[in-house]
Amino acid sequence: MEPPGKNKTAKSARKRQSATTGKKRLPLESTATRGMTAPSPDNDLHAQLAERVRDARARRFMTRKALAQQSGISLAYLARVESGTGNISLGLLQRLAGALNLPIETFLAPAPEVNADFAMIVEFLKRQSPQRLARIRRQLFNSPDQVQRIALVGIRGVGKSTLGPLLAQRLAMPFIELNREIEKEAGLAVSEIFTLYGQQGYRVLERQCLERITLNHPKVVLATGGGIVAESATYELLLSSFFTIWLKASPEAMFDRVLAQHDARIASVELRHEALENIERTLDARRPLYELARASLDTTSKTVEQIVTELVALLPTTSNSGTEPQQP
Repeated sequence: MEPPGKNKTAKSARKRQSATTGKKRLPLESTATRGMTAPSPDNDLHAQLAERVRDARARRFMTRKALAQQSGISLAYLARVESGTGNISLGLLQRLAGALNLPIETFLAPAPEVNADFAMIVEFLKRQSPQRLARIRRQLFNSPDQVQRIALVGIRGVGKSTLGPLLAQRLAMPFIELNREIEKEAGLAVSEIFTLYGQQGYRVLERQCLERITLNHPKVVLATGGGIVAESATYELLLSSFFTIWLKASPEAMFDRVLAQHDARIASVELRHEALENIERTLDARRPLYELARASLDTTSKTVEQIVTELVALLPTTSNSGTEPQQP
């Protein structure tokens, strides 16, 4: 005889085996994937936000400290946001967007939905070479009025305020410096405008003054602020209404010129390395926008007289305004 309970135990074992026979066995976790986690959408969003904040700040030539002050966000927390590790709230993001004069969706939204015409145009443009894209843009923005209105763009230190009046004198045109017009409009110095109204207030005044200059001055040489290229709507107005020339120079040349102006806020011997890095970072962020200008001229190691002569040579005459200017 079998020991008591043995039959019962065997039956239970057979029952358990039968219950599992029809079940599909799950694949074992491979050693290659063990311990790996799927990419987090939150991490992607933080990285996107960090990149867009850094890029927007660089295009405006703003230090992290300046952005922290204008947004009311602590410098340490802003550093975490720009590194992709800051879990920012919507309220703080709105303050950050306001300080940069950008809509909040700039930092978060994917590409907006577009209509059929826009989509087809985009697909057509995708197939074009960079050279043909440049020609298409110039054809869209080209007008006879551009030859009579000239705008100098570029980062501080390239000589816009120095060269502008001399070019205007050579062409028998009035000269206007956009920042001086903004100061007249506000009744405040540019530094005070930024202190009281921030980036957004300054950009609103900049747009208003540019619209008035375009309307009231069929002939003019205009020196713009370096950050105008970061404001898409304002820059589009400038490109479509003025013959724009990008004045550029080496970072070292720009630093030395600003240093000669005795402006310790921007350039000092003690901060040379930091200032050069800031200039290079800003140039990298703005270069694709500056390159949209109709012409460009490197002012490094050239005399003022030589630069003015070369600027005049860049300008097409009214009769052949459709010709392509040279890009030195």
